Amino acid sequence: MRIATYNIEWFDSLFDDTGQLVVDGSWSARYDVTKAMQTEALGIVFTALNVDVVMIIEAPDTNRQRDTVRALEGFAKAFDLRARKAVLGFSNDTQQEIAALYDPDVVLVQHDPKGQAPVPGAPQVGGAPRFDGTFRIDLDIDATEDKVAFSKPPLEVAMTVRSTGQTVRLIGAHLKSKAPHGATNRDEVMRLSIANRRKQLAQAIWLRTRIEEHLVAGDPMIVMGDLNDGPGLDEYEHLFGRSSVEIILGTGDRALFDPHASKALLRRIGPQPTTARFYISQDERYLQALLDYVMVSPDLRAKARRWRIWHPFDDPTCWKTPELREALLTASDHFPVTLDIDL
Repeated sequence: MRIATYNIEWFDSLFDDTGQLVVDGSWSARYDVTKAMQTEALGIVFTALNVDVVMIIEAPDTNRQRDTVRALEGFAKAFDLRARKAVLGFSNDTQQEIAALYDPDVVLVQHDPKGQAPVPGAPQVGGAPRFDGTFRIDLDIDATEDKVAFSKPPLEVAMTVRSTGQTVRLIGAHLKSKAPHGATNRDEVMRLSIANRRKQLAQAIWLRTRIEEHLVAGDPMIVMGDLNDGPGLDEYEHLFGRSSVEIILGTGDRALFDPHASKALLRRIGPQPTTARFYISQDERYLQALLDYVMVSPDLRAKARRWRIWHPFDDPTCWKTPELREALLTASDHFPVTLDIDL
């Protein structure tokens, strides 16, 4: 079966409050891309992916007017996708939800959060609290407890493969960006960058704590999403020793595995796999980065057949298929990552 992660830039802007796609010539939230252009491009990409399960990062919003599940299932129906049922975890207020589309004929899926539910004023009792709560940790060994919350709580899914009965835990994550938004001078850039990295690393530790709990219990698992980080991605990493990707991967017998992350860790200078492409206006050039991952637990590694980044320039099939190549560039600033695995 095929499992994917895909960050879709401002997917929410393609829907109205009834969950209907807006397919017209008005501008999407993507630069110089209309809603019709982005919608059509996404239809082409999703059709080509042909996934059984896809973790969607920056999924359409849920609020008093909007509904993520309704929007995603309407999108799947519009393009006759196999992955036509949607599941949402804890909603957030960023207009960028984490949700999954799946083929109900292939898998049974449900939102299945673990950990202590948030109770105002209650102490943290062992292990990782539920992802919509607060994680207490002393990040800098100053005897002062830091309280960390996810702006986008990870989506925890219990998945069962219908044909084999195989159960797998899926976690979809979108860690906080390290961009120093609001900074007006060099000192503020440094202060905000360090503060944001500290928060991101705390989120990574929280996520790894949950992963450890599942691995100790013997749960097969796949962790995927946009981690907004990677080894050597910024100059502040040396202050903390490790990137959040390294923390989430772990070490030893319970280390997760993603071949693209492994390549990046082994070779910090030279060609690297990339999953995202951003235009840097002040430099008048594009920046590419490895931000999106599909990590598997040790017991699933032997069952994994192929990881693939659907990069319009680096993947030969995508490059040689002009319609798909252009669709990938139009649909989002991130490219899908798929895992073909025997479950």
